[in-house]
Amino acid sequence: MKRIVLTGGGTAGHVTPNMALIPELQAAGWDVHYIGAANSAEETLITAMPGVTFHTVAVGKLRRYFDIKNFSDPFRVIKGIFQARSIIAKLKPNVVFSKGGFVSVPVVYGAKMCGVPVVTHESDMTPGLANKLCLPFSKAQCCTFPEAVAHAKGKGVYTGTPIRPAILSGDREKGRKFFNLTGIEPVLMVVGGSSGARAINEALVEALPELTQYFQILHLCGKGNANAALVGTKNYVQCEYLNEEMADAYACADIILSRAGSNALCELLALRKPALLIPYPKGASRGDQVINAASFEKRGFSKVLDQAELTPAKLVEEIKRLYKDRGELIEAMCKDPTTNDGVKAVLDVIYKWAKPEK
Repeated sequence: MKRIVLTGGGTAGHVTPNMALIPELQAAGWDVHYIGAANSAEETLITAMPGVTFHTVAVGKLRRYFDIKNFSDPFRVIKGIFQARSIIAKLKPNVVFSKGGFVSVPVVYGAKMCGVPVVTHESDMTPGLANKLCLPFSKAQCCTFPEAVAHAKGKGVYTGTPIRPAILSGDREKGRKFFNLTGIEPVLMVVGGSSGARAINEALVEALPELTQYFQILHLCGKGNANAALVGTKNYVQCEYLNEEMADAYACADIILSRAGSNALCELLALRKPALLIPYPKGASRGDQVINAASFEKRGFSKVLDQAELTPAKLVEEIKRLYKDRGELIEAMCKDPTTNDGVKAVLDVIYKWAKPEK
């Protein structure tokens, strides 16, 4: 039986692409194992999936800044490498696929020590530290963005990101009914409403009196961010977060206002949803969202508004412009070669480098 070890974690963004691959791997007859950290996002998400065996290793965070834990975490990484080597030596997988995050480093190093081929995936335009450390031991690096191929030292393959099929199967009318979007106005969906999107939430609330004259607004405001004073506002619906309803929410949206995380962008591309992107600013992060958004704007997929320029009036102006130009954005997205099947593109690379069955 063909066997694969998947890894990646720390945040859901490093796990959900793997979750999109797992059903396809299982359907093709693969025995699927996952290596992650204990009490982690990946453990919570992956152990809920049937037929996947989850293994844990020690993890140490790799930082580019001073922290007292910088003195102890390297020893945790070393411990994790030997734990991963032991697991991989026992499993003898045909291939290891790494989605990134700090847990991936010991797993990739352990695979190299066992002579198992490794395929990695980079979500952003520029590689994170974990993927930089893993690249020398990888046979190939799948890239979400075409520009990222240049950073992969001859190993890059433009594949896009694996997206769960459920996201692509939403029902527009079901979504409109569920969220009580009964008006004739087009639907503006606002996503990315965690604490990192507080500036967007605040500007949106101030712009509501004008925006709701032109749009029905479905606002994913983030857990704990619901505003009781806005309940009952005409043409405005707020939700703290969505799970299985997300596909129907996307389906009923005509345009999107979003941050510029790579997974979100890939979903927008696959769904052909015109978006105004307000990337998480550099300084508050390593700046990957700024670069991601610039790529989407250059390719004609989205509009971009810098957070430094965000005001209620500017937000209204840019959303109106987005709606006016939505046809051009949809046309550009429809021409992208990876729009339809990021899952297949990544699996093709995995299958190419996997050891043959004995």
